[in-house]
Amino acid sequence: MGRLAEEIRAVEAAGVEWLHLDVMDGHFVPNLSIGVPVVAGVRRHTRLFLDTHLMITDPGRYAPAFVEAGADGITFHIETAADPAGLVRQIRGLGARVGVSLNPGTPPAAIRGIVEHVDLVLVMTVWPGFGGQKFMADGLPRIAEIAGWLRPDQFLEVDGGINAKTAPAAARAGADTLVAGSAVFDGGDPVAAVRRLLAAVSTEPEAHS
Repeated sequence: MGRLAEEIRAVEAAGVEWLHLDVMDGHFVPNLSIGVPVVAGVRRHTRLFLDTHLMITDPGRYAPAFVEAGADGITFHIETAADPAGLVRQIRGLGARVGVSLNPGTPPAAIRGIVEHVDLVLVMTVWPGFGGQKFMADGLPRIAEIAGWLRPDQFLEVDGGINAKTAPAAARAGADTLVAGSAVFDGGDPVAAVRRLLAAVSTEPEAHS
């Protein structure tokens, strides 16, 4: 956290288009991570799109604070939403883009009723809560199924175990937005890591990272 501005500048220079911010509450997932003040701090250091992933039990309660802090997009988990359509309306009413995410064990049909109303679908290819997990290849058919539902103006994002080896498979399945954490920051040279990822998907359908 002491080098946050420096790391942001590094990945910006490497060609990253969005920053994906994982928010965990220790309840919906078994870990705690960044909160509203960190999102506000990131916002002060960048103009990049802040793709804020709420892995929390009550996203509707906290979404306003994250948007006020500078989040451009709010993604909630379908597993937490008693009224998914109402939550989509609430977040859109805050002026943010809306995403819906689903865990590896959740069938794609769970989001079918709202998929046309969101800007982004996030498919988890690990169980959320901890970085550095191995990509779950059995998520590829789920990515492909959801890709067939989306319009050109919607994003299909994949998060979990994305690296230079797994990114092309996710892109071939239909993903256009890839989230990478450990693959970028664990090797000591985030610029080189981002460039490797971008090169890995350069021959695939258009993908963002």
